[in-house]
Formats: sequence, structure tokens, C-alpha cells
Amino acid sequence: MNEANHDGGPLRGLTAVEAGSMISGPTVGRLLADFGATVIKVEHPEFGDHIRSFGPQKGGIGLWHKYLSRNKRSVTLDLSAERGQAVFEDLVSEADVLIENFRPGTFERWNLGYGRLREVAPGLVMLRMSGFGQDGPYAEKPGFGTLAEAMSGFAYLNGFPDREPLLPPTGLADSIAALYATFSVMFALYDREVNGGSGQCIDVSLIEPIFNVLGPQPLRYQQLGEVEARSGNRSTSSAPRNVYRTSDDRWVAISASAQPLAMRTFDAIGRPDLKDDPRFSTNERRVENVEELDAIVQEWMDEHTREEVLAAFDAADATLAPIYNVEDILHDEHYRAREATVTVDDPDLGEAVVQSVVPKFSETPGEVRHLGADLGEHNDAVYGDLLGYDEALRAELEEDGVV
Repeated sequence: MNEANHDGGPLRGLTAVEAGSMISGPTVGRLLADFGATVIKVEHPEFGDHIRSFGPQKGGIGLWHKYLSRNKRSVTLDLSAERGQAVFEDLVSEADVLIENFRPGTFERWNLGYGRLREVAPGLVMLRMSGFGQDGPYAEKPGFGTLAEAMSGFAYLNGFPDREPLLPPTGLADSIAALYATFSVMFALYDREVNGGSGQCIDVSLIEPIFNVLGPQPLRYQQLGEVEARSGNRSTSSAPRNVYRTSDDRWVAISASAQPLAMRTFDAIGRPDLKDDPRFSTNERRVENVEELDAIVQEWMDEHTREEVLAAFDAADATLAPIYNVEDILHDEHYRAREATVTVDDPDLGEAVVQSVVPKFSETPGEVRHLGADLGEHNDAVYGDLLGYDEALRAELEEDGVV
């Protein structure tokens, strides 16, 4: 990573408290921390964030935790204890941003609602993430990404028409919501810092952001009376668009969403005659005759290795890509040239490879400084150096099980 102009990241000087768990809230914290914000992750003294024991592990160390908690400080604090709530107020008083993704009503039950916290931190931007939002009939229901993927329309659209709806293999709804949440925090900070606005409370559900990225589904239904159905790897808007198996049992994907791209695809497979074939001369006709078109493309693929396919499409300036797994990605020259991963020395894992910070900034790039910390690793630094608690008070809080 080019560190020539690095001086702390564009969010240096910003302090965020993350009282979140699993994927959505902690992803927001990770993004802020990647770009230089001081992010203090608050975890229960006994259990910590459930992400620590979620998914693949090495020697009892959760890899999701190492990735999502990178660049953050970890402190322990029991928010259900009255004394813990007082300490939390002290923390928030030092913060610009608070991230929480508990079930709606939980923070109010702990006397830590937005109204109360705004008294101790008048300019606070409080981000509240939940499955279904802070209000509405489903607000108090437990909410997880899988439920959002189901109810947003994503699963209904994903998969093949003759098979069951297909859920994603990773936290898609959580991640999409986190991206929306992150830019919403920055919008609120811009309003506070540039427009002279006050702090504010932001309500982000898991269900609405993923619904928003699915295109004009409501408009299509309202205007045309159509409910889009599963189409597998094909597109209802353009053709050819599919995955194809090559002669060496590898896979590639084609997307010819514009007329010139479809014409170049015909050149790539050695069939320029198809340009004048009335079945395939326009995008509308290609979609209508997609079965025949896919059969022609697949027949050509059957006779060529993936490398031959890639070379032919490159020569024709046509749009095709190999279907990669993570091993392919880590060996790809473009990913390497873009420094899409970075190796970090971690006390638990040794050399650890993770995704680099994105996007790239020319003057104040982000940085992966360290991976997820041990539970409560920064208690002394945060409670002592930041809040000014003396050693006796910190020992008392620890003895009482508050931290």
C-alpha cells in the first residue's frame, strides 16, 4: 500500500463508540476505523461480541472477528448494569458517533435512549440498526440478515425458476445495510460540521437497503402489473447473459447488455453471421430466443478451454470474465496490481491476509493497522487515558463485573 501521503486517514480526529454485534453494526465501525476514526468497540465482559465465535476459526480464534474488528479498540462493559450505563455515558460524551444494533427498545430499557445520550453529547450522531427499523408492526421482532434477504424480495428473485428461492451464502443484507448506514453517518456529520446542524438519530433497518438495490421492482409492478421471477443466471433485460462451462471444466460469465457488446460476442465465438440473424439482431429478439442463443454459445464453449475463451473474447473486446474462487482471486495479477489484499502480522494468527481498505484515496488513504483485538484489550487505555479513571476506580469496576 502506498503510504507516501498517509497522515492518519480522512477520518482522523473522529471518535465512534460501537455497541454492536455480529455483522451490520460492526461493519460500519470497521469502515470508519479503516479510514482513521478512533472506534471503541464495547463488548459484554463475559460473552463479548458473538462474532468472536461465529464461523470459521483457527485455534479458537474467530476469523470473522479478526476481519470485522480490525483497527478497533476493544473494551468491556456491562450495559445492563446501572454503573455500566454511567460509564457508557462517559464514553459517549467523548464521541462523535454511536453505533448500536440491538433490538429496538433495548437501549431505552437501559436508560440509554437517544434523548438521554444527547444530553451528555449534544452533537451526537446515533446510528440505530435493526432488522425492521425502530417503528412499524415488526419493529420488536428479532431481525437478522436472512430474514431481510427473504422479505426484501431478494431470495424470491435469486435462483432458478424451477427451484426453490436461494439465499446468499454470506451476510449480504447486513453488508448492504452497513454501507447505507456508513454514508448516512457521514451525511449527518457533514450537516453538523458544514451546515451548522445538530447531531441526530439515524434509523437503518436491514430490510429496506437490500430492497432498494433490487431495481425498480415497485415501479414495474405498479406500472406494468409484473412481478419479476427467478431467471437463474440469465437476465430478463439482455442476452446473452449467463454462465458457461468450458471444455476444461471451468466456468465463465458473459454479460452483453448493450448492442455493440452482443455483436462483439458473436465475433468472439466465430459467428459474425449471427449479427444478421433476425432471431438475434436486436436485444429484444435475443431475449425472446435466449434458449437457442445460449445453446450456440455453449456449443462453442464445449470446444475451447477457458484460456482459449478468454483470449478470444479479449481479442474481440467482448465482455466475459472467469468465475473465480478465493484462491483464483489471490493469484490474479489484476488483484495483485491493485493491492486488493494486505498481509498483517497478528499475535494470534501470525501472517494474516485480509481485504485492503476500499475505496482508494490519493491523499489520505485508509490503512489496516491491526486485526481484531482480544476482549477488553484496551480497557486501561480507554478508561484510564481517555476517561481519566484512576487505577483504583478501574479495579473497582472490574471487581464488580462492570468491565
